[in-house]
Amino acid sequence: MFYIIGALVLIFIIWLLNFYINRQAYKAERERESLKQKRNEAAKKGLLVACPLCNTMLLPGEDLVSRVYRPMNVPDQLCTINGCPHCYPAPEPGLKRICPVCHRNVPLKGGHLIARLFNKTDGKKHVIVTGCTECSKGVK
Repeated sequence: MFYIIGALVLIFIIWLLNFYINRQAYKAERERESLKQKRNEAAKKGLLVACPLCNTMLLPGEDLVSRVYRPMNVPDQLCTINGCPHCYPAPEPGLKRICPVCHRNVPLKGGHLIARLFNKTDGKKHVIVTGCTECSKGVK
């Protein structure tokens, strides 16, 4: 009799574990579908921007981690781009941080893109990537 009760308890525990795993997978799938739908809606509106390092499409609200250097009142400023939420401070699995100029891997520690930020008179901003820390190692 004891073996039958033990077997039933073991079967019940296995069923609970299976239910928990399937529920987590369902939640993850639902989250992926929701993210895909948001991305499609943003693409229809023309709001998607790609990260220059990992080439991941950024959703509205996801910003690049960058630094703009002074003075603020000039039309041309120096700017460094560290990455996006997908590749900086820790890259997602499978993402590579590639420089768009020299096509080398940009290291996570101490690596960034060097760019020029142009402030136009109508208030818009324009960025041109000129290289990375790997490109400019030999240039003085």
